[in-house]
Amino acid sequence: MEEVDVEPTTTPIPGFDSNQKHLGFVWGPGDILVYETIYKASGGCPFVHEVRKDEDIYSPILRKLFNESHHIFVGLQRIREDLPSKNKKPQFVSISKNYRSVIRACMEELQQVAGIVYVYHVSSCIITLELIWNLCEVLFIDAAPAGSLVLHLLDWVRLHKADVDEKAREVLASESPAEHQAYWDVVISYVLQGRMDEARQVLVKQAALQPAARVMFKLLDNLLMKMPIFNPGETQTLTEFDVKWRHWREEVDHCLQDQSFASNRHLEDICKILVGDEDVLLEYKELLSTWYHFLVTRLLFSHPTVKPTELHYYAQSSMHMFLDTRSVPEPLDSILLAAFEFDIHQVIKDCSIALNNWWFVGHLTDLLDHCKLLQSHNLHLWQLAVDYFDHCPEFGRVYLELQIERVPLDTERKALKVIRICEQRQMTEQVRSICKIMAKKALRNNRLGSALSWSIRAKDAAFATLISERFLQDYCAKGTFSDLDLIDNLGPAMLLSDRLTFLGKYREFHRLYGEKRFSDAAKLLLSLMTAKIAPHSFWMTLLTDALPLLEQKEVIFSADQTHELMFCLEELTSGKSVPTPDRPMQVLGYTPPYPLSNVCFPFNLLIHCFIICSNLYSCLARG
Repeated sequence: MEEVDVEPTTTPIPGFDSNQKHLGFVWGPGDILVYETIYKASGGCPFVHEVRKDEDIYSPILRKLFNESHHIFVGLQRIREDLPSKNKKPQFVSISKNYRSVIRACMEELQQVAGIVYVYHVSSCIITLELIWNLCEVLFIDAAPAGSLVLHLLDWVRLHKADVDEKAREVLASESPAEHQAYWDVVISYVLQGRMDEARQVLVKQAALQPAARVMFKLLDNLLMKMPIFNPGETQTLTEFDVKWRHWREEVDHCLQDQSFASNRHLEDICKILVGDEDVLLEYKELLSTWYHFLVTRLLFSHPTVKPTELHYYAQSSMHMFLDTRSVPEPLDSILLAAFEFDIHQVIKDCSIALNNWWFVGHLTDLLDHCKLLQSHNLHLWQLAVDYFDHCPEFGRVYLELQIERVPLDTERKALKVIRICEQRQMTEQVRSICKIMAKKALRNNRLGSALSWSIRAKDAAFATLISERFLQDYCAKGTFSDLDLIDNLGPAMLLSDRLTFLGKYREFHRLYGEKRFSDAAKLLLSLMTAKIAPHSFWMTLLTDALPLLEQKEVIFSADQTHELMFCLEELTSGKSVPTPDRPMQVLGYTPPYPLSNVCFPFNLLIHCFIICSNLYSCLARG
């Protein structure tokens, strides 16, 4: 066992005279707050021990718990992520049981130390931890289905209500067990926990003392023996079990109707418990001791095939039925109720507030996260962590940056939320990284507008160029632009890259043409070619776009502009290959006499040259 590093700090109070002054204290946010009072001291010394709320961590036994659970934690991190979740479930259940085993070992070691109030306090706290963890294991990690669910809950109750065994040993060890004052408490406690074999064994003692009532005891023994228990390992289906259980229930109810046990109050009460009589169950509150024990017993005798989705209804009603209407639920009640409601987020939140034990919260949350349960319950624990990291002066920002990198960006809404958190903290690199990830994801899904928007926000010139190329390819294939609102409102963002600038300006050319502002459209079209921002492969498309303007009745291109068009055409033809436009020409309202994209290259050029030259002669003729 590891020794405690240091003793709790002893702090002398400077200038304190125990003969003249008296100290009072109150709890502060962390440590104790000490102050002088007007009362005279009756004795004491000028020293005071500093008392801290987290004193539990200095317990050597708890230090042992922390050390041993560390190995389990490390082993959990090494489970392969690429395995399907259903293949990993047995491993997760095993790891959960290992955690609980370490907790119980610590609890048993503490219980061996008697007579110390502090140790008793720590022991009760650990019992609470194991109680909550065990229930989370049943409901979330093992995820017991209908039929098996009640059996798992019975095991949970029995494990945490073991005082009946101690009382049974005391009764059976006495000279006359059947006459012991706790005899019937033991029998009924066994029945309430569904331990019918143990109940029958103890009932034999009473039957031996009452030969005249032997038939009645035999009848009850037969009912206890025949009670159906669902066995998931058998071939029997849940429906078949339910039919068998209902037949047994009718048999028990028939015995009550016949008043078979009317002469013995205890036997009659047991029979009423078997049919799930809630009034009788509540008469044995002291034996049940808790509302969740009452819940499990109620399910066993009334709803043994309850589904996990129905559990919350019975949990809420059981707590209200069991607790006094004037009493306020304890923090533990709220935690367990949240678990029965399958609200994992609330369980973790309530544990964080009530338990004052971050070891428990941290390790349970880690295991639930590995089980992929936090995502399925829409938990946003990373948002809660942000506030905590903000108030860690030394490593908070570093840890927050590492945490942000691990937040799964499932939706654009979530990505924007993460970005907003980063921008508020001037985390520029994280913002750029998130935007790049979302841009690539959108591009993979062929959502060009979203991809371009994210790349602009990331100020990623290379990716913006790539997406702009995709927009142009899409335009050539379909003859129309997608995401017009985005392209029309690029504004200064189009300066991020030359290709994006061209995309924005080319879209502006289309808009001017549609508004019949032909002169402005012609000027912009020509500037796109002469400024060399248009891709060379797109020049033939631009020259083709010039044709409807050249054939207008009024002269659109001036002589100088027409000369520039001819130079562009000459430069284009001087290359080894000249691309032809592959989009429909009707986009600009122009239908050529021949489908230009389907004719041979020389004839295509001749048409361009003829139209351009005709326009030049018209310009010169008009002076």
